[in-house]
Amino acid sequence: METGVFVFLEFLREILLPLPDVTEKICFGTPAFYVNKKIFARIKEDGQNLVISTLERDKWMQANPNVYHITDHYINYSYMLVRINKVDPEELQGLLITAWRNRANKTLINKYEGSNL
Repeated sequence: METGVFVFLEFLREILLPLPDVTEKICFGTPAFYVNKKIFARIKEDGQNLVISTLERDKWMQANPNVYHITDHYINYSYMLVRINKVDPEELQGLLITAWRNRANKTLINKYEGSNL
């Protein structure tokens, strides 16, 4: 992997690991983040994209197709790809927290909302 992907991984860790019950494991040979044993984000094998769970994929892909896209593999899944070198960090932070919330249970969401993260 390129040096840039390691910097990006540290960015992901800073955002995601403080969230309640987030764990980091390897998935398809790359770092991935889970909550309730459900994956919600991982670095794609190409080291240039982030795979992220989303319920609003079409919205994001229409708004900025240079950043948000899918391959044929993801058509039937609720994931999209995010180009690491083109995404706005603040926008991505919001997407990551939303992805976590969509996979977390109510107890974890309440814990997060009361924690000032």
